[in-house]
Amino acid sequence: MSDLRDLLIDELQDLLSAENQIVVALPQMVEAAHCSKLKESFQKHLVQTEGHVKRLEVALETLGESVESKLCKGMKGLLEEGKETIKDGEEQDELAADLALIAAAQKVEHYEISGYGTARCLAKQVGEREVATLLSHTLGEEEAADFILTDLSKPLMQQAMSVEVGNGTKAPWGEPGDTSAHTGHRDQSTNEMSTATSGSYTAAKSKKAKA
Repeated sequence: MSDLRDLLIDELQDLLSAENQIVVALPQMVEAAHCSKLKESFQKHLVQTEGHVKRLEVALETLGESVESKLCKGMKGLLEEGKETIKDGEEQDELAADLALIAAAQKVEHYEISGYGTARCLAKQVGEREVATLLSHTLGEEEAADFILTDLSKPLMQQAMSVEVGNGTKAPWGEPGDTSAHTGHRDQSTNEMSTATSGSYTAAKSKKAKA
């Protein structure tokens, strides 16, 4: 049992290092993001991450351990890749740059979700329910952050596809679409296409029912 407890402490110290590194990196992500909602998401997660640091410190204190971190090399590598993504984004269009930022951020989230899941399991195994509860709260917030990033990526991906189609790139469904640079025009075209498709389907279904 003592081996599991030692492993739990190592995991907590590793996570503490990871979270402290993220606190430093997130302001750079906020600055690099172009989409206002993505900026807001990164800013909100920065506040959350500062809370995650405090929870980890409380968890270590609960275990009677000193609040110190052990360098998380995995997070260091992910964040170095993130810096490269930010630098590369300076030469990309805004949509592509933001989508790349989301991809980099989700790699970080997935790493954390894995780490917190393991630490929570260990805390339960050694009977540290208070620590397990603290870790559960953070795990839930990390999973929510990952979901939000996925949700934000969808409209950005749609806009990026619309731009490519407008530039003459053949879309998977057929001919290039609206070449208008105005997002509202593209959205209107998409809505009209959806309505027309829905109407055709309803009409076909009605004919089949009469037959």
